[in-house]
Amino acid sequence: MKSLLWAVLTIGLVVNASTSFVFDGIQQLLISVATGVVVLASAAGLYVLRDKHSG
Repeated sequence: MKSLLWAVLTIGLVVNASTSFVFDGIQQLLISVATGVVVLASAAGLYVLRDKHSG
């Protein structure tokens, strides 16, 4: 599960960064927002699934 979330996070970051080079206007905005939501969700999932160390 963690490897899938890492893959989604990485792909989402790459797509989000590249949308400004490929798309214009509202299309770029919508794709950027969508990938931003996916990146935040996968980061939250990784945070929830992190190993808890007692210390």
